[in-house]
Amino acid sequence: MLFKKTAFDIFDPMKKILHNPLFKKLLIAFVAFVVFVWFMNSIVMPWYVSSPEKKVPNVVGMKEENAIKTLKDSDLVPIISDTSYEIQYPKGTIIFQRPLANDTVKIERRIYLVLSGGQPIVSVPVLKGKSLVDARFSLERIGLNLGKIDSIASDNPKDMIFDQQFAPGTQLKQGDSVGVSLSIGQGIGTILVPNLIGKSLLEAEKVLADSSLKVGKINYQRSFSLLPNTVLDQYPSKGNKLNPGDSVDLFVTKAADSENEHQNSGQ
Repeated sequence: MLFKKTAFDIFDPMKKILHNPLFKKLLIAFVAFVVFVWFMNSIVMPWYVSSPEKKVPNVVGMKEENAIKTLKDSDLVPIISDTSYEIQYPKGTIIFQRPLANDTVKIERRIYLVLSGGQPIVSVPVLKGKSLVDARFSLERIGLNLGKIDSIASDNPKDMIFDQQFAPGTQLKQGDSVGVSLSIGQGIGTILVPNLIGKSLLEAEKVLADSSLKVGKINYQRSFSLLPNTVLDQYPSKGNKLNPGDSVDLFVTKAADSENEHQNSGQ
């Protein structure tokens, strides 16, 4: 027996489709897309096309605060996007901008700026125990230079660095130099270097004079526990051999608040 389809039978599958969650999501997404396109075409694009244009001022080389003010005065939006170390530009100045100077842009356009961090700062590496070749490589690899080389007799192996001008970890600018003390082995002279550590400077001078030696460079260091003019260290160390008239460098204490002795060091 045949039955005629009613209107309810025809639209029943459609109702099922409309009640399907996936269909609802697709329908909502489609409506949102249509609204977005209308909004962009009818409101955003006409506003953008008709908005005033500006030429980007050149702020490269300006101090950060001056560059920001210059861009804001031109109805632009400055953004510090990065910091780069540059020897050519002082710290705190602008070294690059995007868009470039004289580019034509809309007002309220973001202008991205790169700020100079100044000359690069690096940490002094450990040089003690290295050869001159290895020390030079370690320094040049991070942008430092090997400075003055003091060849001194010592108990350390020949051609080995046993002291350095700046302690490991000291912060220096790239391009600075670091001096080192290089061992030439035990001296080949005829006079044994006496032990001067713990003696006063006057006593050390007398002991050296009695041995036909003399005081060389005096390096003053502050001390809160020892009396001023107490010998802390010496180069060459005791037991090395020198010739008559040779010098022994001394590290001597000074008062913690004294500045005058430091100025006289090395005399």
